Amino acid sequence: MEAVERQVRQWLEQVVIGMNLCPFAGIPFRNGQVRITVSQAVAEETLLAHLQSELSLLDETPATTIETTLLVIPGMLADFDTYNQFLDEVDALLRQRGWEGTYQVASFHPRYRFLGTNEDDAGNLTNRSPWPILHIIREASIDRALADYPEPETIPEENIRKMKSLRPEERRDHFPWQFSDSDS
Repeated sequence: MEAVERQVRQWLEQVVIGMNLCPFAGIPFRNGQVRITVSQAVAEETLLAHLQSELSLLDETPATTIETTLLVIPGMLADFDTYNQFLDEVDALLRQRGWEGTYQVASFHPRYRFLGTNEDDAGNLTNRSPWPILHIIREASIDRALADYPEPETIPEENIRKMKSLRPEERRDHFPWQFSDSDS
Protein backbone atom coordinates (compact mmCIF):
# COMPACT_ATOMS: atom_id res chain seq x y z
CA MET A 1 0.00 0.00 0.00
CA GLU A 2 2.93 2.35 0.61
CA ALA A 3 4.04 1.96 -3.02
CA VAL A 4 0.53 2.86 -4.22
CA GLU A 5 0.45 5.98 -2.05
CA ARG A 6 3.94 6.94 -3.22
CA GLN A 7 2.86 6.64 -6.88
CA VAL A 8 -0.19 8.83 -6.26
CA ARG A 9 1.87 11.41 -4.37
CA GLN A 10 4.39 11.52 -7.24
CA TRP A 11 1.54 11.96 -9.77
CA LEU A 12 0.16 14.82 -7.66
CA GLU A 13 3.53 16.53 -7.41
CA GLN A 14 4.71 16.04 -10.98
CA VAL A 15 1.51 16.07 -13.01
CA VAL A 16 -1.39 17.71 -11.17
CA ILE A 17 0.67 20.37 -9.41
CA GLY A 18 3.85 20.31 -11.51
CA MET A 19 1.96 20.84 -14.77
CA ASN A 20 -0.57 23.12 -13.05
CA LEU A 21 -3.54 20.99 -14.13
CA CYS A 22 -5.30 22.09 -10.97
CA PRO A 23 -4.25 25.62 -10.02
CA PHE A 24 -5.84 25.10 -6.59
CA ALA A 25 -3.95 21.94 -5.54
CA GLY A 26 -0.50 23.28 -4.70
CA ILE A 27 -1.24 25.23 -1.54
CA PRO A 28 -3.20 22.55 0.32
CA PHE A 29 -0.68 19.92 -0.79
CA ARG A 30 2.29 21.96 0.49
CA ASN A 31 0.36 22.67 3.72
CA GLY A 32 -0.20 18.95 4.33
CA GLN A 33 -3.99 19.27 3.96
CA VAL A 34 -4.37 16.61 1.23
CA ARG A 35 -5.23 13.21 2.64
CA ILE A 36 -4.27 10.21 0.53
CA THR A 37 -5.80 6.97 1.72
CA VAL A 38 -5.52 3.62 -0.01
CA SER A 39 -8.58 1.41 0.17
CA GLN A 40 -8.14 -2.32 0.51
CA ALA A 41 -11.68 -2.87 -0.81
CA VAL A 42 -12.31 -5.59 -3.36
CA ALA A 43 -16.12 -5.30 -3.26
CA GLU A 44 -18.37 -2.33 -3.99
CA GLU A 45 -20.09 -2.44 -0.59
CA THR A 46 -16.73 -2.27 1.20
CA LEU A 47 -15.56 0.58 -1.00
CA LEU A 48 -18.78 2.53 -0.39
CA ALA A 49 -18.30 2.02 3.35
CA HIS A 50 -14.73 3.32 3.09
CA LEU A 51 -15.94 6.32 1.06
CA GLN A 52 -18.63 7.04 3.66
CA SER A 53 -16.00 6.84 6.40
CA GLU A 54 -13.80 9.35 4.56
CA LEU A 55 -16.73 11.71 4.03
CA SER A 56 -17.59 11.47 7.74
CA LEU A 57 -13.97 12.21 8.62
CA LEU A 58 -14.09 15.36 6.48
CA ASP A 59 -17.34 16.34 8.21
CA GLU A 60 -15.61 16.09 11.58
CA THR A 61 -12.35 17.76 10.52
CA PRO A 62 -11.82 21.42 9.64
CA ALA A 63 -10.56 22.20 6.14
CA THR A 64 -7.50 23.79 7.74
CA THR A 65 -6.51 20.26 8.78
CA ILE A 66 -7.83 18.19 5.82
CA GLU A 67 -8.84 20.17 2.77
CA THR A 68 -9.46 17.24 0.46
CA THR A 69 -9.13 13.46 0.29
CA LEU A 70 -7.94 11.12 -2.44
CA LEU A 71 -9.39 7.64 -1.94
CA VAL A 72 -7.16 5.36 -4.01
CA ILE A 73 -8.59 2.03 -5.19
CA PRO A 74 -5.88 -0.42 -6.31
CA GLY A 75 -7.86 -3.62 -5.74
CA MET A 76 -10.87 -3.06 -7.99
CA LEU A 77 -12.52 -0.94 -10.70
CA ALA A 78 -9.57 -1.36 -13.10
CA ASP A 79 -12.03 -1.37 -16.02
CA PHE A 80 -12.96 2.23 -16.80
CA ASP A 81 -16.57 1.48 -17.78
CA THR A 82 -17.12 -0.39 -14.49
CA TYR A 83 -15.50 2.49 -12.59
CA ASN A 84 -17.66 5.00 -14.42
CA GLN A 85 -20.83 3.04 -13.54
CA PHE A 86 -19.71 2.91 -9.90
CA LEU A 87 -19.78 6.72 -9.85
CA ASP A 88 -23.61 6.43 -9.88
CA GLU A 89 -23.33 4.62 -6.53
CA VAL A 90 -21.07 7.40 -5.26
CA ASP A 91 -23.61 10.05 -6.28
CA ALA A 92 -26.40 8.04 -4.62
CA LEU A 93 -24.39 7.85 -1.38
CA LEU A 94 -23.89 11.64 -1.40
CA ARG A 95 -27.66 12.15 -1.86
CA GLN A 96 -28.71 9.54 0.72
CA ARG A 97 -26.40 10.89 3.41
CA GLY A 98 -27.23 14.55 2.76
CA TRP A 99 -23.76 15.42 1.46
CA GLU A 100 -24.91 16.63 -1.95
CA GLY A 101 -23.92 20.29 -2.16
CA THR A 102 -21.36 19.84 0.62
CA TYR A 103 -18.97 17.50 -1.18
CA GLN A 104 -18.40 16.41 -4.72
CA VAL A 105 -16.34 13.52 -5.97
CA ALA A 106 -14.04 14.03 -8.95
CA SER A 107 -12.92 11.01 -10.90
CA PHE A 108 -9.44 9.94 -11.96
CA HIS A 109 -8.56 6.61 -13.55
CA PRO A 110 -5.63 5.07 -15.45
CA ARG A 111 -7.89 4.54 -18.50
CA TYR A 112 -10.00 7.70 -18.15
CA ARG A 113 -11.80 8.60 -21.35
CA PHE A 114 -13.91 11.65 -22.01
CA LEU A 115 -17.18 10.95 -23.78
CA GLY A 116 -16.74 11.10 -27.55
CA THR A 117 -12.95 10.68 -27.53
CA ASN A 118 -10.78 7.79 -28.63
CA GLU A 119 -9.01 5.90 -25.88
CA ASP A 120 -5.61 7.12 -27.09
CA ASP A 121 -6.64 10.80 -27.29
CA ALA A 122 -3.95 12.73 -25.38
CA GLY A 123 -6.62 15.00 -23.88
CA ASN A 124 -7.73 12.08 -21.70
CA LEU A 125 -4.43 12.33 -19.82
CA THR A 126 -5.82 15.27 -17.84
CA ASN A 127 -7.82 12.80 -15.73
CA ARG A 128 -5.51 9.80 -15.88
CA SER A 129 -3.94 8.70 -12.64
CA PRO A 130 -1.82 5.69 -11.70
CA TRP A 131 -4.80 4.03 -9.93
CA PRO A 132 -8.57 4.54 -9.82
CA ILE A 133 -9.19 7.47 -7.47
CA LEU A 134 -12.24 9.09 -5.91
CA HIS A 135 -11.25 12.67 -5.10
CA ILE A 136 -13.49 14.09 -2.38
CA ILE A 137 -13.70 17.88 -2.64
CA ARG A 138 -15.39 20.33 -0.31
CA GLU A 139 -17.89 22.43 -2.30
CA ALA A 140 -17.17 25.50 -0.13
CA SER A 141 -13.49 25.25 -1.03
CA ILE A 142 -14.31 25.11 -4.73
CA ASP A 143 -16.52 28.17 -4.40
CA ARG A 144 -13.77 30.13 -2.61
CA ALA A 145 -11.10 29.11 -5.12
CA LEU A 146 -13.21 29.90 -8.17
CA ALA A 147 -14.28 33.30 -6.83
CA ASP A 148 -10.72 34.59 -7.14
CA TYR A 149 -9.73 32.79 -10.32
CA PRO A 150 -10.16 34.56 -13.66
CA GLU A 151 -12.07 32.51 -16.25
CA PRO A 152 -12.07 29.13 -14.45
CA GLU A 153 -14.13 27.65 -17.29
CA THR A 154 -10.97 27.73 -19.46
CA ILE A 155 -9.03 25.35 -17.18
CA PRO A 156 -10.20 22.08 -18.82
CA GLU A 157 -9.51 23.35 -22.34
CA GLU A 158 -6.06 24.62 -21.33
CA ASN A 159 -5.26 21.28 -19.69
CA ILE A 160 -6.28 19.33 -22.80
CA ARG A 161 -4.05 21.61 -24.90
CA LYS A 162 -1.14 20.97 -22.50
CA MET A 163 -1.58 17.21 -22.78
CA LYS A 164 -1.84 17.30 -26.55
CA SER A 165 1.33 19.40 -26.78
CA LEU A 166 3.45 16.87 -24.86
CA ARG A 167 6.05 15.02 -26.90
CA PRO A 168 5.87 11.20 -26.72
CA GLU A 169 8.85 11.02 -24.33
CA GLU A 170 7.20 13.60 -22.04
CA ARG A 171 4.03 11.51 -21.97
CA ARG A 172 6.06 8.45 -20.99
CA ASP A 173 7.89 10.44 -18.29
CA HIS A 174 4.73 11.90 -16.75
CA PHE A 175 2.47 8.87 -17.24
CA PRO A 176 4.73 5.79 -17.06
CA TRP A 177 1.83 3.49 -16.07
CA GLN A 178 0.24 4.24 -19.46
CA PHE A 179 3.06 2.63 -21.41
CA SER A 180 4.37 -0.91 -21.40
CA ASP A 181 8.04 -1.58 -22.08
CA SER A 182 7.10 -2.58 -25.65
CA ASP A 183 5.74 0.96 -26.26
CA SER A 184 9.18 2.55 -25.75
